[in-house]
Amino acid sequence: MADVRTAVAGQADPVVVGAREPYGPRPRPVLSRRNIIVYGTLTIVALYYLMPLYVMIVTSLKGMPEIRFGNVFAPPVEITFEPWVKAWATACTGLNCDGLSRGFWNSVRITIPSVIISILIASVNGYALANWRFKGANIFFTILIVGAFIPYQVMIYPIVIILREMGVYGTLTGLVIVHTIFGMPINTLLFRNYFASVPEELFKAARVDGAGFWAIYFRIMLPMSLPIFVVSMIIQVTGIWNDFLFGVVYTRPETYPMTVQLNNIVNSVQGVKEYNVNMAATLLTGLVPLVIYFISGKLFVRGIAAGAVKG
Repeated sequence: MADVRTAVAGQADPVVVGAREPYGPRPRPVLSRRNIIVYGTLTIVALYYLMPLYVMIVTSLKGMPEIRFGNVFAPPVEITFEPWVKAWATACTGLNCDGLSRGFWNSVRITIPSVIISILIASVNGYALANWRFKGANIFFTILIVGAFIPYQVMIYPIVIILREMGVYGTLTGLVIVHTIFGMPINTLLFRNYFASVPEELFKAARVDGAGFWAIYFRIMLPMSLPIFVVSMIIQVTGIWNDFLFGVVYTRPETYPMTVQLNNIVNSVQGVKEYNVNMAATLLTGLVPLVIYFISGKLFVRGIAAGAVKG
């Protein structure tokens, strides 16, 4: 048989039989209408959210004369870090003029134990609800879910009375207890959904081998749960570090967290409004959650995706 077919009328080159034809999706042009719409929308949204951050950064690096007579969007003509130093060390936050440094260490002492205790308890709760069907598990889980959606404002006065009777009202210990309790419902839900997505065969095999509740938890579940621990940590750190309501209600001026001191700096009615110091103080206050998220962002996405597989 001949390997060459007759050329199509009007074409000079013959078509070889058996030659491979292109396969797969046709390449899309880079400047297609779809790409222009998608990337254009993403660019506009990104600029919308980044513009306030840009204004805060450039304002915090300017002196007050340049802020008064310059353009708010213009970069600083002469960069100065004096507003950052003042916001950290000498800005007045009420009766004290020691900046945000005291509030920073108060927030650290509040956040670390609250995050660790609430995550550990929530992980055990989620593990038990996902793999050990004890009597009343569904009722317990329902109570936790309802607790996650109760407005905090409803519970303020009863918690004040409870903390007062316990003798820890106005202390960092009392605020740690509050954050730990309010953080458990949503974190229990996250851990329960994550552990439910783990193959059940692993749990059954461990049970057959004689492993008990704690052996399965520490030897099997914990090594597989790094993504959801990161998710829970980011949620807790962000919520506790940025909290203002509980900090101002359940503590005293000497134990105020960083956000309460930031409010006192920004809303101070004494002296001249120093916008550069206010912007620097705001950036310092939000620095810790941002750093934690940027360091562990990929694990955060993995944990959220894994926890959404089963409900």
